[in-house]
Amino acid sequence: MKREQRMKVAFLGLGVMGYPMARHLKDKGHAVTVYNRTAAKADKWVSENGGRAARTPREAAEGQEIVFACVGNDDDLRQITTGDDGAFLGMGQGTIFVDHTTASAEVARELDAAARSKGFAFIDAPVSGGQAGAENGVLTVMCGGEADAYARAEPVIMSFARASRLMGPAGAGQLTKMINQICIAGVVQGLAEGIHFGKKAGLDIEAVLDVISKGAAGSWQMENRGKTMNQGKFDFGFAVDWMRKDLSIVLNEARKSGASLPLTALVDQFYADVQKMGGNRWDTSSLIARLEK
Repeated sequence: MKREQRMKVAFLGLGVMGYPMARHLKDKGHAVTVYNRTAAKADKWVSENGGRAARTPREAAEGQEIVFACVGNDDDLRQITTGDDGAFLGMGQGTIFVDHTTASAEVARELDAAARSKGFAFIDAPVSGGQAGAENGVLTVMCGGEADAYARAEPVIMSFARASRLMGPAGAGQLTKMINQICIAGVVQGLAEGIHFGKKAGLDIEAVLDVISKGAAGSWQMENRGKTMNQGKFDFGFAVDWMRKDLSIVLNEARKSGASLPLTALVDQFYADVQKMGGNRWDTSSLIARLEK
């Protein structure tokens, strides 16, 4: 990790991820301006952490060295960057926009081109680690952009991350996040089927998980979600609705590139089944619920 410098930064989007990420920036000594579509939430953040609230993305971006964002989807991202009173209208030459939204590679390349035309840098930087990772400042960040801009931004990104890496040019961060979600989908489905099978066989599932987690079957999902899946508890962060949004991005990119993702497509439909069960806000480990309905 490079030596951290105190910088003037803005954070746009104070959802379950952005709210604590912005707090970590403030805790590391950076001068933080926040913006949120619901202004009351930005005011609440300032009352708890200090700093300043802006009323538009453009106002938030003015005078900053780095502008961070974490919003919902491609359309939300376009709105806060190139839309009316968007941040790109307030950014100066040589500054950096770092986007932590999980979005398409296409919008990342689009915004990179727009930023270049205005003389500043754009980095797509989706994260993994969920709400708990954001709250504890231990996210994994996968980035796409120019190496010099990334080198300047990395020490500040590490305010809320345990790992960050430049994966290639604009869009590479988003493509890497897509692979992350592909891998998670397959692992969670396998874990759900394993637990379901074990229950039907009459085994002590906690004992099973304890022993197999120490072998080749072990995974983050097993370690962190296995017991709660067995207990039917699904309130641990990243929601099914969000996963389906991410998988729709993955499957759309696969159609463009010609990649074959049969398991991912199947698990996406399994998550649709969970939504039909009313599990939109359950976490992604709820795949087991459709096997036990």
